Amino acid sequence: MSEPKTGGCLCGAVRYAISADPAMAVNCHCKNCQRQSGSAFSTIIGIPEAALSIEGEFKTFDDKGESGEAVLRDFCGVCGSPLFSRVAVAPGLIFVKVGTLDDTDDFNPAMHLWTRSKQHWVDLAGATAFETNPS
Repeated sequence: MSEPKTGGCLCGAVRYAISADPAMAVNCHCKNCQRQSGSAFSTIIGIPEAALSIEGEFKTFDDKGESGEAVLRDFCGVCGSPLFSRVAVAPGLIFVKVGTLDDTDDFNPAMHLWTRSKQHWVDLAGATAFETNPS
């Protein structure tokens, strides 16, 4: 990555910089990502936790995913913007909500996860898709 990617929450209380290329870019269709995002899915990039520097304070909601595994969901305590997720099945990675990036042009989701929970009107024809997490 030539220069860090930056982003933040809606109100600007939390800002971050990413210093590494993402390991993955995906759309997650699990029910909890739908609820947290208020949309049909959550578009996220997975990066090494050490590659993320954060300014400002965020709050964390301790959740369990559809798999039953722990999911830590970080959000701005001022405006409520969802920012990051950490999942037990991917230690060392942190998942950044793509919509919080200042520039999203470089990111194209390569696959769809948890499609068994997707909204019926979402068309995944031709997409790489997994009913749960890929193994």
